[in-house]
Amino acid sequence: MPSINTVVKNGDIISHTLHRHEPPVTATPIGTVHEDDDMIVINKPAGVPVHPSGRYNYNSVIEIMRAERSHQWNPLPCNRLDRLTSGVMFIAKHKDSAAKLTEQIMGRTIRKEYVARVKGEFPEGEVVCEQPLMQISPKLGLNRVRATGKSALTVFKRLAYYSSEQLASAAVGSTEQRSKEGYSIVRCLPLTGRTHQIRVHLQFLGHPITNDPIYSNQRVFGANLGANCSSGDDDESVMARLSKMGKSEVAEAVAYHDEMVNEYNRKKAEKMSGELCDVCGTELYTDPGEHELGIYLHAKKYACLEGRWSYETKLPEWSLPPPGVEGPMEATPESDPLAGEVAKLGLEDQKGDGAVEAISKDVAAAGKEAA
Repeated sequence: MPSINTVVKNGDIISHTLHRHEPPVTATPIGTVHEDDDMIVINKPAGVPVHPSGRYNYNSVIEIMRAERSHQWNPLPCNRLDRLTSGVMFIAKHKDSAAKLTEQIMGRTIRKEYVARVKGEFPEGEVVCEQPLMQISPKLGLNRVRATGKSALTVFKRLAYYSSEQLASAAVGSTEQRSKEGYSIVRCLPLTGRTHQIRVHLQFLGHPITNDPIYSNQRVFGANLGANCSSGDDDESVMARLSKMGKSEVAEAVAYHDEMVNEYNRKKAEKMSGELCDVCGTELYTDPGEHELGIYLHAKKYACLEGRWSYETKLPEWSLPPPGVEGPMEATPESDPLAGEVAKLGLEDQKGDGAVEAISKDVAAAGKEAA
């Protein structure tokens, strides 16, 4: 066995083994919505982070695309999505195209539309939420409504509502697991770009995304799930409870109880196992359950306000009507008049700096190396 006193000789081969632990991600491939010489528009799978970060390295959008195309290629993401969110993302092939799209995003000339599956019967008509948002804990990824936070504006419109009776007739989940309130499919138009903006606004309105492990977690926020809460009196206790999720306790959203996740799969979830790696002594985690690999939030459409381009995906499977139940299979001007109604409401896009923002620093760095 070589030591620090070993003398290296001609012809010796020096090798290094990299040892690291990385959480698994979904096997769903990264979809291609559009590709040309300048840009790749992808359909990002839920549960896959954009960049290597934390415990994730090779299981990230950037590294997966490099492995598929070329390790010498340097993909430049032009917008961000949360790890748990799926949908439209722009990957520039070179710094010039990245800079052009970044300019559009920063100039607020792009309209973004999301679709979410939320708890209960969401109100009909346009619902406008203008509650300011504040980052409470960067480490825990916790953001909440606060009067002293940054301005945020989201317009919501219900696309469909499926009652508990409809779910029962469609045999969705077991009798004891079906939601008593049913769930709604909601279109979301964020006019600012704060971190977790859609997720927090929906929580504040009393209709959180049903499988959101943070904002739809009764162990963290209690029975009312933080609806209409903006005082900050319980921040410390919320952070204390949230810090246990995925560590000593399993994070459980309301959907894990109300819908299709049985007891076996609820227990098959990510948390510290209490075991250590024999090689490096790292604390080991159990593998996440399939239900933990994403949330019911999808970036469905990005469009240039000047009409030069528009890219969108189909509605995700979880937003389609249950078997035997009538409902929208695809958004149409009749079923989704949200974009047109925004103009009638007199709302304008506002500049933000959140989960879906231009990665100006990355583009600038790329420009220096050659934005």
